[in-house]
Amino acid sequence: MSETEPRPARWAKRAGPDLASPTALVNIVVAQASFIAALMFYVGVIYTSAYYGHFHLSPFSLGFGFAEFVLQSLQLMTFPVLVGAVVLLIAVAISGRRPRQALPNGLVRGTSRGTQALARYYLVIVAAGLLLLIMWWQWQLLLPYRWVGPLLIAIGLLLGQARPTDVDRPRGLLDTAVPIFAAGVFLLWTVTLAAGQLGEQNAKNDARDVVERTGLVVFSGQRLGLSSRSPDLHFEDLGENVHLRYRYTGLRLITARQGRYYAVPIGWRAKTDHVYVIREADDVRIEFTPGVQ
Repeated sequence: MSETEPRPARWAKRAGPDLASPTALVNIVVAQASFIAALMFYVGVIYTSAYYGHFHLSPFSLGFGFAEFVLQSLQLMTFPVLVGAVVLLIAVAISGRRPRQALPNGLVRGTSRGTQALARYYLVIVAAGLLLLIMWWQWQLLLPYRWVGPLLIAIGLLLGQARPTDVDRPRGLLDTAVPIFAAGVFLLWTVTLAAGQLGEQNAKNDARDVVERTGLVVFSGQRLGLSSRSPDLHFEDLGENVHLRYRYTGLRLITARQGRYYAVPIGWRAKTDHVYVIREADDVRIEFTPGVQ
């Protein structure tokens, strides 16, 4: 048999797994779903820790589960995040061969030219992100935008991989893997800062407008000893002939977990006031009232 003749089919080696097979597709879907669920769980932990931390509480002591953390991560699904996700999907589609066939040629060419132009200055983008990190870390400047620093560094590292390669010195695996891994770390840091900032900001907004939250009226057979500087927390003795003779009003519900109600008085301040934990019992009755709009 000459060297130019093709080998028999039984001698041919398969190049890789058949991605069109049902098993391969299921494995890919399961792997991607697991990664997304883990990421949502992580984001949910960061968000809820920042939110309830403002009220001196911990989501772990409150008994939050995996599903609740995942649902809390949806708080980050704001309009800017959704727009950024759409832009990222378009960029990924343009980078591929088959998906770009479904896109207008003008969009593909314009995006490619823009990416190549930015890739020339990737070190400038990385330096700008590093400068923002130093300004935040050392001088506490631009605190509302502290997540922009690691985001710019990640974008700069990814743009560095999009720049034209040198013919004399092609990129090796190490030259590609290290920047991409570092970009992934900075992107994770960006998500962490954004989730924590959003949780803290939402908690501050809820604390400022705590009067709009669900109100609590607590009836008790014994004095509960609730005291606060807030003039809106009222205590009333209904008399000896009443079984639940003591009534407390002016409370607002933060959360309810396993028969415990976590409440704060109207006008609550994070640095000076307490968070009350009221347990449901035979000699304690709790009534809910709508918040004041």
